[in-house]
Amino acid sequence: MDTESNSNALPNPLRGIIPPMVTPLLDRDTLDAAGLERLIEHILAGGVHGLFILGTTGEAPSLSYRLRYELIERVCGQVAGRVPVLVGITDTCFTESLNTANKAGDAGAQAVVLAPPYYFPAGQAELLEYLEHLTPELPLPLFLYNMPSLTKAVFEPQTVKAAAQISGIAGIKDSSGNMVYFHQLQSILRDHPGFALLVGREELLAEAVLLDGHGGVCGGANFIPKLYVDLYNAACSRDVPTVEALHEKVMQISSAIYSVGHYESSYLKGLKCTLSCMNICSDFLAEPFHRFRQEEHDKIQRYVKELGIALKR
Repeated sequence: MDTESNSNALPNPLRGIIPPMVTPLLDRDTLDAAGLERLIEHILAGGVHGLFILGTTGEAPSLSYRLRYELIERVCGQVAGRVPVLVGITDTCFTESLNTANKAGDAGAQAVVLAPPYYFPAGQAELLEYLEHLTPELPLPLFLYNMPSLTKAVFEPQTVKAAAQISGIAGIKDSSGNMVYFHQLQSILRDHPGFALLVGREELLAEAVLLDGHGGVCGGANFIPKLYVDLYNAACSRDVPTVEALHEKVMQISSAIYSVGHYESSYLKGLKCTLSCMNICSDFLAEPFHRFRQEEHDKIQRYVKELGIALKR
């Protein structure tokens, strides 16, 4: 494995729109291979700056290791270096995180992404020591992933500052939705200009980039990637009228597509249902979750039409 070339392919810092790709499934342990191919090409055609697989939107904790490895190989093979591929390696087991990282390196990915191990809550000193032990063994640069609503642990600002000094840690994706936290990171990391600060909540993309964040990991970029790329570009150029207009479209998607259903899984169900309505890939979800029933599916189909989302022929 040529880790040197993989590392060099990653911009410093990584900027732009890096969609957290859904994992198209036919059943609980079978990839929708044809749908995956269509989805990758659809996303890349929108001009995105990278691709993140095996994150929350990719249902990584619900997938077998066999399926995760197959997904890594298929995605890296198809993307073929057109944009950096980031691979989630979050796990409760140190060794399994390392195994997934090695698979990503072998397949040609450019970076890996790690949230705090979930289930047993770790203290900040323990998290930092964990990073100090794991990072030197990784074949690729590492991005931290702050997702406290699901992991029940936070990479606190001082921990992130200390992590930024560890060779091999390249940035953080913050999905907390807490802009005070995001701005705290910006303040304490001013001496680390190569450390990427990416926002996870797409509703906060405009604000984050206008205030010098490096980009967003936006779920909606699975089905309408150009919208988020255009918003990012407008924010970078300080074109405020365009930012306001495009941000309004992002909020329309958030209040429509992500508001159907009653459970925390509704965001993911809405995303996958939208992609199914667009004829891109299956909307099957890994258990214990299920795809939207007919009533919710019909609502999504109506929103797809009302929002003018283009269908694949």
